[in-house]
Amino acid sequence: MKGFVDDIEKLTENNKNFRRVHYTGKYLQLVVMALKPGEEIGEEVHPDHDQFFRVEKGKGEIWIDGERTKIKSADAILVPAGARHNLVNTGDKSLKLYTIYGPPAHRDGVVRTTKADAEAVEEQFDGGTTE
Repeated sequence: MKGFVDDIEKLTENNKNFRRVHYTGKYLQLVVMALKPGEEIGEEVHPDHDQFFRVEKGKGEIWIDGERTKIKSADAILVPAGARHNLVNTGDKSLKLYTIYGPPAHRDGVVRTTKADAEAVEEQFDGGTTE
């Protein structure tokens, strides 16, 4: 097995896609995201997995079970399983972040250029891993 070794800051900051799955393991998944000014990931609940976010560039807000918290570069966010959440870009530049799902939430290798692309296709993890 190879695992994943790369410069996550560079991958995140250079990403221009709404969502890009970089690595899928059996229990974790690494995804980079770029939100345009005013864009949001969309309110969601993951009943069976936790989620970690790390902001590399930009600013915004995270909403977890109705509580809003401002976020900025270098902030880390943990969303527990079952929590209703949304992440919004409140800045005037792209919000660059990465997220780790445990267990995976998306099919391995998926790239969604825009939020509209992501919303147009129902895409659930199918058990396929990067390895």
